[in-house]
Amino acid sequence: MGLQMTRRARRTALGALVGASFLLLGACDPETEKQFHHWAMPSNSPGTVQGQDIFELWKGAWIAALITGGITWALIFYASWRFRRRSDDEIPVQTRYNLPLEIFYTIAPIMMVIVFFAHTVRVQEAVLNETPAPDNCVQVVGQQWSWTFNYNESCDNDNGPVAYTAGTGSQIPTLVLEEGKTTEFKLSSPDVIHSFWITGFLMKMDIIPGQTGDDRNHFSVTPNKVGDYRGKCTELCGVYHSRMLFNVKVMDSADYDAYMAKLKADPEHVSDHPLLGGSHASTTAGLSADETETGGNK
Repeated sequence: MGLQMTRRARRTALGALVGASFLLLGACDPETEKQFHHWAMPSNSPGTVQGQDIFELWKGAWIAALITGGITWALIFYASWRFRRRSDDEIPVQTRYNLPLEIFYTIAPIMMVIVFFAHTVRVQEAVLNETPAPDNCVQVVGQQWSWTFNYNESCDNDNGPVAYTAGTGSQIPTLVLEEGKTTEFKLSSPDVIHSFWITGFLMKMDIIPGQTGDDRNHFSVTPNKVGDYRGKCTELCGVYHSRMLFNVKVMDSADYDAYMAKLKADPEHVSDHPLLGGSHASTTAGLSADETETGGNK
């Protein structure tokens, strides 16, 4: 009777597992399927040369976790089957400890942490490696509650007219980048900590208020394919944090040059200096006494 109940339970569990699998597979849309093939990363990633290193680290971590999990589950099932009670009168041998096994369970995780740490440092150096002369420079301003993108001729020179795009609470701005060319981002905030993240690029960095000039957080990307991406703030920056969205469009060189020429020809998108904070990013970095808590002038 006990054996029959066990078989019935096994069949029930197997049926439930198969049914749940079909249900989950049926719920997958094309976007979810693409993310599945990208190891749960965005379907259009990695969108940059630097992002490829991050993706490989992520994929390697998944593979290591799956192998570790598979070995662990196999040992659990083997032990439960091999040392099971075979009759009501039998009591399996009780083992208080196993020194070789305990040594293995101590050394193996330490070795895994060391390997993960080494690869993480390698990828970090590759991603944050500063290009001596980036092709383009964008001074990014994250402010409550939108973004401003200043397109500079050079990150080392703020003189001359600067083309920019600025978002509002009702208008999501668009950041335009050039395919195959390295763009350096310099990050500024006039109010609180924000975090600049382009999902398909697999790279984000905090924007720290009070940082100016070369002391600002910065990093470079080299987009490797034309397309549209999404960006957002990943730091809980206040009541309207959910508005901190922006679009990203990667263009080929011809389209990028045409876009920049059109932007520079529009007086409403040109300033004598980079706009680094405040309402619509039109004030200097750092809130002054006559500004409201939302980052705009009264």
